[in-house]
Amino acid sequence: MEVFDTDDPRFLPPGDMPARIASWYRERGLTAPDGPAETVRAIVESLAAAFAAAVATAARLSGVDVTTVHMVGGGCRNTLLCQLTADRLGRPLLAGPVEATALGNVLLTARATGLVDGDLEALRALVADRFPATRYVPSGAMVSW
Repeated sequence: MEVFDTDDPRFLPPGDMPARIASWYRERGLTAPDGPAETVRAIVESLAAAFAAAVATAARLSGVDVTTVHMVGGGCRNTLLCQLTADRLGRPLLAGPVEATALGNVLLTARATGLVDGDLEALRALVADRFPATRYVPSGAMVSW
């Protein structure tokens, strides 16, 4: 299935997203997803493609060779999204923790008040020890950047 442009402004406001997605496909002469399962698959495939493209752009602009990608937040609970993203990246992906922002805020506050100590790497190690990431490796062909 063709992926759709998740950055298209039509997808920003709330509302009937399946109809807008179907419209995006039809406007381009493509077969629109048929039913909820195909629509969800199109969304997950399109998000994975967008994530991989964003990582490739960041790597190109920064000149940094990305060897592993970390995905945090609610999306990292979606095993299909994580696997498809790793496949499109052609690189391993570490998923988790889900509440990375909250954990970071708690740890920095705890460090500022003297409850924990250590540098950034020590705090990251503490999180990794308590909230181990799930590793996804590419199962498809590597995408060239």
